Amino acid sequence: MKKDNHYFAWGLTAVAVVCTVLLFYDVVFRTSIVLEYMGKLLGVLAPVLYGCAIAYLLSPVVNWFERAIFRHGGRRAPAKWVRAASLALTWVVVAALLYGLLSILAPELYRSVMLLVGNAQNYYNTVYNWVMHLMESNPEIAAKATELINEYYTDALTWLNNNLMPQLQNAVQAFTGGLLGVLAFLKNLLLGVIVSIYLMGSKEGFAAASCKLCYTLLPEGWAAWLIRGVKAADNIFSGFVRGKLLDSLIIGIICFFCSSFFEFPYAPLVSVVVGVTNVIPFFGPFLGAIPSAFLILLDTPIKSLYFIFFILVLQQFDGNILGPKILGNSTGISGFWVMVAILVGGGLWGIVGMFLGVPLFACIYTAVRSFSTYWLRKKGLPVDTASYSTHGPMWPEDQAALEKPETK
Repeated sequence: MKKDNHYFAWGLTAVAVVCTVLLFYDVVFRTSIVLEYMGKLLGVLAPVLYGCAIAYLLSPVVNWFERAIFRHGGRRAPAKWVRAASLALTWVVVAALLYGLLSILAPELYRSVMLLVGNAQNYYNTVYNWVMHLMESNPEIAAKATELINEYYTDALTWLNNNLMPQLQNAVQAFTGGLLGVLAFLKNLLLGVIVSIYLMGSKEGFAAASCKLCYTLLPEGWAAWLIRGVKAADNIFSGFVRGKLLDSLIIGIICFFCSSFFEFPYAPLVSVVVGVTNVIPFFGPFLGAIPSAFLILLDTPIKSLYFIFFILVLQQFDGNILGPKILGNSTGISGFWVMVAILVGGGLWGIVGMFLGVPLFACIYTAVRSFSTYWLRKKGLPVDTASYSTHGPMWPEDQAALEKPETK
């Protein structure tokens, strides 16, 4: 029987290896059928994914209501009633916040967009006059620009016909079908809200079932290691994602009220841009401030300078006061690795990658550090990084010997 089990294990391993090789070949060297079906599967599961995201973001609010309201002197109401009431209060708070933001921001944002569209021709004439004045005042720049245009005219025409025009056609088609896309998104979002209620209502049961499955499929040591890793990743993601979204919301609200007070042009539109781009660490303030300042520059140049100064003050407040209060040291990585994570994540997955790249890299960094600590301790080597400041591990007694003064 043991021999048969041995052959079965080898056969199962061989099948798994062959399937992995075929899958790798299909994904890398062919137009992947697997990725195509994965895309369809993700489309079908969109409500579930939306529900998981909503539940993950709102779970701390539900927990806060349970702790702060329904516990009095150690006595607690039945769990089901507590959870139901906490869920109801959470969604009441979310609905009130959305209503307040939309009732204040939506009309102003609509007026700003319509004003921007109405002034588009004037802004075009302004930019055209700036360019023509620059060309007339600097003949060298004009000659160089003309030379470049003549040099790259054929390439530009080819790019216009082969790249830009098809993209415009796709954009027109997407716009004509945009209403159906919006309706589908709203339907999935509504279903996601319902899914999130079920998830938050039974989150302890789902967590226990997941742990049970891990211990069923994996050896006990591996299962415990996996669960610890998931908890560490949850701490990193929850601290960063929830904190950064809250931080960006507060920054957007502050920017809106201050921009309205200082009478900056397009205050609602600028505040939305600043708040949305603020979710991107490090580069976010620049990505939001540059187009906003240029938009204000087209309307009132002097206020563009005031806006840049205001953004610098706002970002200093966010980076030194508000951000540390909300985020703390949620990622545990240095500024250099934050920059690397943003660049790599943005290069791979765009804006979403720039946002999620930091907590994802922090999880990888934590896993590598834990793996390194485990093997160094197993080898009997020091764990402290400072011990390796020379070309090898320095033991504490060696460090003490180096620091001890010589005696004659």
